[in-house]
Amino acid sequence: MSSDASQSEGQEYLAPISLGKHILVDLYECNHALLDDADFIAAAMKMAAEAGGATIIDSTFHRFSPYGVTGIIAIKESHLAIHTWPEYGYAAVDLFTCGDSVDSWKAYESLKSALEAARGSTVEVLRGRRDLLGGDQNDNGLISRPS
Repeated sequence: MSSDASQSEGQEYLAPISLGKHILVDLYECNHALLDDADFIAAAMKMAAEAGGATIIDSTFHRFSPYGVTGIIAIKESHLAIHTWPEYGYAAVDLFTCGDSVDSWKAYESLKSALEAARGSTVEVLRGRRDLLGGDQNDNGLISRPS
């Protein structure tokens, strides 16, 4: 998905810094019971996707025995994934989005609140950095589109 702004009849556009961003999230001191409830986790992840403005395509969630939940929401813009450790009050989350139509930080805040996390830690990684992709980029940051 691209949100590049057209410059002249679709021939050139201003390239974003990267194709997407990937926010790696650690949520600590979450509500233990919520982390072990697959239906709740699915609903919280869907609410997070909607809070960020993502377009949901599909989702799947699974509860492990004796405890823990894993799940993913496929979105038009990429995906949101979670894995929980209720016994530690911990959740690991990936928020991977392409383009700039989704506000991943709103999704993060929504999920942190829903899981009643006392604290969170994040790392944002640029995926598909334009300066490393190569291609026909000129000095103005414009890239020729293939015809």
